[in-house]
Amino acid sequence: MKKIKSNLKFFLSRVDHSTQLTAVSLIVMLLSILIVGLIHGSVAGYIQAILIIISLILFVYLFLLLGEKAGKYTNNLQYRIDRGTDNSFVEYPLGILLYDTEKHIQWVNPYFVEETGFNPSNSMNVGDISSELSSLIDDEKHAGNQTIQIDNKYYLVQVQTELKVIYLLDITHYSKIEKRYEDNRSVIGQVYLDNYAEITQSMSDRDISNLDNYITNELSNWASEQQMFLKRTDDDHFFIMAYTGRIFDMEKNGFKILDVIREYTSQQNVPLTLSMGFSYGIDDLHKLNDEAQKNLNLALGRGGDQVVVKEIGEKARFYGGNTDPMEKRTRVRARMISEALQELLKDSDQVIVMGHSHPDMDVLGSSLGIRRIAMMNNTPCKIVINPSTLHSDVSRLLGMIDEDPDIKKDIISPEVSEAIKTPRTLIVMVDHSKQSISINPDLFKGDNNKVVVIDHHRRGEEFPENPMLIYIEPYASSTSELITEMLEYQPKNKKAIEKIEATALLAGITVDTKSFSLRTGTRTFDAASYLRSVGADEAVIQNVLKENIDSFIQKSHLIETITMVHSDMAVCFGEEDKTYDPVIVAQAADTLLSLDNVEASFVISKRPDGRVGISARSLGNVNVQVIMEKLGGGGHLSDAATQISDSTVEDVKNQLVGVLTDSNKKS
Repeated sequence: MKKIKSNLKFFLSRVDHSTQLTAVSLIVMLLSILIVGLIHGSVAGYIQAILIIISLILFVYLFLLLGEKAGKYTNNLQYRIDRGTDNSFVEYPLGILLYDTEKHIQWVNPYFVEETGFNPSNSMNVGDISSELSSLIDDEKHAGNQTIQIDNKYYLVQVQTELKVIYLLDITHYSKIEKRYEDNRSVIGQVYLDNYAEITQSMSDRDISNLDNYITNELSNWASEQQMFLKRTDDDHFFIMAYTGRIFDMEKNGFKILDVIREYTSQQNVPLTLSMGFSYGIDDLHKLNDEAQKNLNLALGRGGDQVVVKEIGEKARFYGGNTDPMEKRTRVRARMISEALQELLKDSDQVIVMGHSHPDMDVLGSSLGIRRIAMMNNTPCKIVINPSTLHSDVSRLLGMIDEDPDIKKDIISPEVSEAIKTPRTLIVMVDHSKQSISINPDLFKGDNNKVVVIDHHRRGEEFPENPMLIYIEPYASSTSELITEMLEYQPKNKKAIEKIEATALLAGITVDTKSFSLRTGTRTFDAASYLRSVGADEAVIQNVLKENIDSFIQKSHLIETITMVHSDMAVCFGEEDKTYDPVIVAQAADTLLSLDNVEASFVISKRPDGRVGISARSLGNVNVQVIMEKLGGGGHLSDAATQISDSTVEDVKNQLVGVLTDSNKKS
């Protein structure tokens, strides 16, 4: 009876209110009829009452019988649910792992053992199965829906840190589909023979034909091996269509085709190099082609002999660039750039020229050179200088320049430059191409800026949007050298360059070439010869470049901290609580190269702006630009730097050593 009551209670709880109300109403009606019959006391009433009682008993019996059947049904359903839950926990195709606070494995379901091949004991740790799995336990923020790989299988992982349970769902099939999709996306590439025109201009037709045959055969074989489509579109241009999977494979080996072409042609005394730009990430082939051309331009702007691979919307990846770019510019190009600049000057109401935030001699000399070019074309020009960021040698030369009132009135502060800027102002960036490191980055705010970039450093990914004119020559010794060449093609009926301006330009070349000992070519000496002919004073330069005693002591102190990494790389560093002038740091890096067995040098120190800076130099066998780019900087193959915010000298040193170790392993 107790069970029947329980079942009845359960059944009544499952019956809706209208059914209950109907049953209650029927019982009340039958009882009412019974009472009426008893009151009248007639035989018919008694008979009616007896029938009603029998009906009521029958109704109650049937009602209880129905409740008992409902109870049996629900008990059976509950049993099946419980049994199904137990079986799914053990047999469902979902790996389940229980662990304790020490990450020791307490229990795994049979499916986990079957899938992973691990049958762990109590002493086994989660990290023994997968280090990624162990990391997810520690990282509660990213513990859900992460994909990891165990052996050759991929799993979607859900970690419940409160219950200390790990669920693994095998998604290998779907991961393979995703990988197949990613590996078969369209890639468009552009290939350029960097110095083809310069090399072939003095070759016989037969030698040119042999060179063309070699290049075409080598690239065709390479494209065939990588299952790419290759088409020669011009004497020095090739077009490529490929799949992303093949590009990823070539990235792993660093595009060895660059080394193959360079080494063979060098042996034939016709040193030819390649540059490539690849783009992928969208289905619009027209846009991919445009982006591939931009990536090729980026590779050429960085000096050539390298590959730029970039997914649309992501950062560019660089490969190659391990040799110093060859001098391949001609006087024709210098004249064309000079004439193009003249046209821009005619269409501008004024020029504002500025260098990087800590100007050196090259910045000051090239700025004065641009000012003289602007004056030769009847366009006012202002030079932006921040006196608080000048090194002693620049300050000395600037003091001499201030003695000339005509030049002094054209040197302005960053605040003044913003006030005088107009929509027709031409902004000229010298000795840098990153807006973020300009003396006044705010000057670039707003639309329709007219910008000209003149630089001798390799172009980085950060670059002004749609500049009016770009003159980047990574194989030039300095920006002062480039501008000196442009001066020779300006109007002859205007006032010539003054002695102090020529001296500043020659000082810029002298400093950047370490007194003509590094990165010099025939064009460097031609520019220096021209400057000497128009009055550049070497005695003034020697006096200006004299090092004061405090700077010498600081430089020597930095060099004392030398540590050798991989036997040929020197690393020095300053104190955490002491700042160093960036110029002193750069001079220390230069001095380290004069030591025996030092191929590259890196000096780390706190900067006056609170950031930690690295000044990197090399003799050419080590590409310090690539190393600095991995730490957020850039520069030239043998001269580069970076600045890192919110970090300590020790942390930056560890990051640098890690990058050097990684680069050494790859090489």
